Amino acid sequence: MHRVVVLALDGVYPFELGIPQRVFGTADGRYEVVTCTVDGRPVRTSGDFTITTGRGPDVLATADTVVIPPYESAPDSARLPGPVADALGRIPAGARIVSICTGSFTLAAAGLLDRRRATTHWNHTARFREFFPEVVLDPDVLFVDDGDVLTSAGAASGVDVCLHLVRKDHGSAVANRVARRCVVPSFREGGQAQYIEQPVPEPSSAGTAATQAWALRRLAEPLTLTDLAGHARMSLRTFARRFRDEAGMSPGRWLIQQRVARARELLESSDLPIEQIAERVGFATPASLRQHLHAAIGVSPRAYRHTFRAVSDH
Repeated sequence: MHRVVVLALDGVYPFELGIPQRVFGTADGRYEVVTCTVDGRPVRTSGDFTITTGRGPDVLATADTVVIPPYESAPDSARLPGPVADALGRIPAGARIVSICTGSFTLAAAGLLDRRRATTHWNHTARFREFFPEVVLDPDVLFVDDGDVLTSAGAASGVDVCLHLVRKDHGSAVANRVARRCVVPSFREGGQAQYIEQPVPEPSSAGTAATQAWALRRLAEPLTLTDLAGHARMSLRTFARRFRDEAGMSPGRWLIQQRVARARELLESSDLPIEQIAERVGFATPASLRQHLHAAIGVSPRAYRHTFRAVSDH
């Protein structure tokens, strides 16, 4: 079983601390999630209580994935306290390492992000750049998957990056079940903007949610911005602005994201030829599907299907 070890540091934020257990622990028994501290002793949280894990740093040596949640003093120093550095030194080679929010400061201070692309909470980007100029910081995205090291932005994007790993490990069907159980969006692209002006439409506003739902039922059709704006009964300019405010990306990018997500589901769950899948999700040609899938996850449709057939066979 894949073991996820969560390292709770002094001043840890309780909400983010609980995200790995809530997401990975809901994945039908595919993960074991354990929590530890740097010395096995209780740690205070950012709230009015402490937590006791009963586990010290030795458990980090057994991890397949390590998660570092944010804690109060994370953005205050470019250097790690000795016990934290010692604990991180126990992580085995080959383990994935994930930070949530300002937990990225800990990874950067440990040298794990040098010359690698990463993100952090938008409110701390100036300090991050000051402390860690050698990190290739992208402050505008929800999370960054750089292979064996993943960094995410604020609290909600901690959910996104954990769901991304479930999807990467076990496919869309499992990740979607986890999302439904947690009552969260099943898929938010890592490149989506961190800060959205209007995440929920104002009561007096028609918003674009109904048009998004309408478009999802018609992905096979060659939808244009004119089609979407017409359904929403808005001008092109107003619709494009409102859509970006609410979704954090342009309508065109959102459509590509949804088509790729649907194609992944079909590749995992059906024997449909690549040509038919491309047609069903609205890509004009199989070459277009290959291009967009490779841009999103770095593999071809055939390789992606083979990966999840191999997983299901085991």
